[in-house]
Amino acid sequence: MSTHTALYPGSFDPVHYGHIDIAQRAAKIFERLIVGVYDRPGKSLFFSTEVRLTLMRSVLQDLPNVEVCAYSGLTVAFAKSIQAQVLVRGLRVVSDFELEYQMALTNQQLYPELDTVCLMTRHEYAFLSSSLIKEIFMVGGDVGKMVPAIVQKALADRLSQLRS
Repeated sequence: MSTHTALYPGSFDPVHYGHIDIAQRAAKIFERLIVGVYDRPGKSLFFSTEVRLTLMRSVLQDLPNVEVCAYSGLTVAFAKSIQAQVLVRGLRVVSDFELEYQMALTNQQLYPELDTVCLMTRHEYAFLSSSLIKEIFMVGGDVGKMVPAIVQKALADRLSQLRS
């Protein structure tokens, strides 16, 4: 096992089985994995930072070498602050590669000691995205095979709040 600390960043709004799969696999590769929940992405959020942290901690609680924490600002600045040597990213489709490659090169300019490792999403999760899950759920679709039960309950609770 490596002695590296890795950072797996994202908004995780909501966390789904694809995210969980990447975190589980990264936790096997790296001695320490920090899952960084970005608190202010450039998109509107369905869940608060606190809820996203709680959900992520719940679904990853069985991984002893994983910590979940919120961060703001540049991902590379957060990576440097936690002394991460590796940034973990998940790739679903070929088009993800272009964006991830561009981000990796930019991050390398900002923090040369940070390498990016991309894990290919398992085929059964390749179609998943948090946006798609929210869209399906909002119109009454079943997302039970896409997210854990605790996330499905959180979606229902949040939708109930929005409608009242």
